[in-house]
Amino acid sequence: MNIDIKAVHFTLKDDAKEYLNRKITRLPNIENMVVDLLFTLTKDKDFSAEATVNFRWGVSGHIKENDFELNAAIDKLIDKLDAKIIKEKEKFNEKR
Repeated sequence: MNIDIKAVHFTLKDDAKEYLNRKITRLPNIENMVVDLLFTLTKDKDFSAEATVNFRWGVSGHIKENDFELNAAIDKLIDKLDAKIIKEKEKFNEKR
């Protein structure tokens, strides 16, 4: 699985990167289903966290969350990402 993290308009500190990586490892069975996981963290007036997930069966999804704190935006994003992965897995299993 390829994970790419980009920071726009600010420098991403190591502790924030570690926090995101810890959250990613808690996602169930992500290694078996996801090929690419691309994160873009942007700071304007608030923080914007975006994720593009590419599944091994060719489907991709894009999720975006905003918050005034980076860790809160990451938490919201990971929660939505978890729901997206579960939903896509159910769709894939129904087609089989």
